[in-house]
Amino acid sequence: MIPMEPAFTFVQGSKEEKYRELIPQLNALLEGERDVVASLGNVAAALKMNFYDFNWVGFYFLSAIADEHPELILGPFQGKPACTRIKVGEGVCGTSVERLQTVIVPDVRKFPGHIYCDPDSQSEIVVPLVQGRKVLGVLDIDSDRPGAFDEVDQRFLENIASEVVRKIRQR
Repeated sequence: MIPMEPAFTFVQGSKEEKYRELIPQLNALLEGERDVVASLGNVAAALKMNFYDFNWVGFYFLSAIADEHPELILGPFQGKPACTRIKVGEGVCGTSVERLQTVIVPDVRKFPGHIYCDPDSQSEIVVPLVQGRKVLGVLDIDSDRPGAFDEVDQRFLENIASEVVRKIRQR
């Protein structure tokens, strides 16, 4: 049997403790693999595995032909099947791209234009993957619990997003 490198362990504790222990493991996953799709698939899986109330974790990337019809296209994810394309400016993901900032939605039913890919999702956080002033995509996380996301999630997920952008730039 060939061992998986690097070893990945389940993290316990408070939300902040989980992120603090998880980030070095995620960085090791990003450093240990040359293929971006494989790396981001593992990042999504690790986040979903360690936070029970994350019912969907994934990435969307700005289309290569975004100048004509800017849209996000589904990338690696963990959870139920998802919307394949989201127009910039629509839904939480498109709003995050348009604003170039993290968007936290405590109750998706109250977000104008929310796109319902999964009726079980009740709250959402979307973190843009930004290089300079250019958006490459977003990290999108849904929860089946209202109000699941806060400034702790934002701070740590923005750190993870920065590492993801660094990994993408290495390609």
